[in-house]
Amino acid sequence: MFTLTDLPQLNAVLNSIATIFLFAGYIFIRKQNIAAHMRMMWSAFLVSALFLISYLIFHYQVGSVGFDGTGWIRPVYFAILISHIILAIVNLPMILVTMYRALRNDFQRHRKIARWTWPIWMYVSVTGVVVYLMMEFSGSYDKLYHLP
Repeated sequence: MFTLTDLPQLNAVLNSIATIFLFAGYIFIRKQNIAAHMRMMWSAFLVSALFLISYLIFHYQVGSVGFDGTGWIRPVYFAILISHIILAIVNLPMILVTMYRALRNDFQRHRKIARWTWPIWMYVSVTGVVVYLMMEFSGSYDKLYHLP
């Protein structure tokens, strides 16, 4: 059974899986395997949706978790985090529009936005894992293990 303290790790796993699906989807569309591309992109979408639900539950229950890293890593962490957050916010409606256009078989317009959506989505998925690892290795999540 999952507890609240397991959610950051679960979120990193979900982001990792989404990254794999996104990469596979890219490879399949380059090989013009549209059916496999669609399966990978829908899988990335579903895993990302599960991530978002888990992320929102965690932060609703815990609030913000501060970064405990010090020295040169601190500005690096915040640069990654800020770009991750901004692009995640921008990317959500882009993902929805991209998926909608594919569902409507509007592939010309789908391709136009997908050229922007995919790299941003990939960046957000990868940096989500990086943020988790930086938090974990800095000891920032240690305080979660002492929650009442």
